[in-house]
Amino acid sequence: MAKINVNGATRQFKAEPDTPLLWVLREQLGMTGTKYGCGIAVCGACTVHINGVPTRSCVRPISSVGPREKVVTIEGLSPNGSHPVQKAWVALDVPQCGYCQSGMVMAAAALLKTKPNPSDADIDAAMSNICRCGTYNRIRAAIKAVAQGSTRSAGLDIQHTNGSVA
Repeated sequence: MAKINVNGATRQFKAEPDTPLLWVLREQLGMTGTKYGCGIAVCGACTVHINGVPTRSCVRPISSVGPREKVVTIEGLSPNGSHPVQKAWVALDVPQCGYCQSGMVMAAAALLKTKPNPSDADIDAAMSNICRCGTYNRIRAAIKAVAQGSTRSAGLDIQHTNGSVA
């Protein structure tokens, strides 16, 4: 049995070394919030954080993720949906079908952690995930609402801590 750190807990699994991280997360560990979309790291539905970096888990072999790496899935970002990005997504009606949204939220959370006040160019560069419903304007608005602290005017109660989102 191999070990992996997911959402702050050490979990055991058994998989071939070339098995994508996505399949270990979903099929063995029950983390079904991370979605399979394209299988070639283009759509971003499978985005998780590894040591704080957004990573496409559909092409990341499990053998490259040791027990010292910290994997965070959408379930670990906030178990109760209280992360500021999640609140903004709901308040601004970002999702339509919702399939890509866990990956979008993970990408947005990583962006805001590294750039608390991103420009439009920063958002364009970081949000390379694909949304078939085309909610890109609402995605941008939600990211800007969190970044600018204008969340109160949008009807959100998002907590900012030391200039970054909590």
